[in-house]
Amino acid sequence: MLQIPALEKLVHELSRLPGIGPKTAQRLAYYILKSKNSYPEKLSESLLRVQSEVHTCPECFNYTDRAICKFCEDPHRNSEILCLVEEPSDISRIESSGAYRGRYHVLHGVISPLEGINAKDLKINELMARLAASQNENNEKPIREIIFAFDADLEGDTTALYLTKSLQGKNVKISRIAHGIPMGSDIDFIDDRTMGRAMENRVEL
Repeated sequence: MLQIPALEKLVHELSRLPGIGPKTAQRLAYYILKSKNSYPEKLSESLLRVQSEVHTCPECFNYTDRAICKFCEDPHRNSEILCLVEEPSDISRIESSGAYRGRYHVLHGVISPLEGINAKDLKINELMARLAASQNENNEKPIREIIFAFDADLEGDTTALYLTKSLQGKNVKISRIAHGIPMGSDIDFIDDRTMGRAMENRVEL
């Protein structure tokens, strides 16, 4: 088989992207190669531009190309409620629901000992500093509630438990988004873990 180092390097780098396996990476590499008239140049330009223009918001650590992100900048959002998310991409999912109008704080991951990710690797110290600053006696709208919007998995549960202990005695209400049976789904196809969560998070009618 003919070895082409440049092509192999491209396949290797593409396969490092989340959700991209070797076969998909190879298909993408061949597509880029086949479209070499303009697409590779546009792709390269986009990558360089996002690297130079996009940075993390100094307040909530969402991605932005402004001094602070649009959610921190918006004076109409409720500053007394703070929603913690794992990644910046989670914010768009919450915003699309239209059910939340508070502020955000992005942890940039969750605690995962198997992957070597500890609390110090996340934006938890920054969260504590933000909470302390908001509860300054001169602040008229301190943070009163923190919502955990984490995945319903072991890492999400571990992070929620750690944060719950860290926030004890901080005079703030702690809640977590409900997990259970999705809207429109068939109960016959719900796994045991999801069913357990649905029972735990049941609501009174």
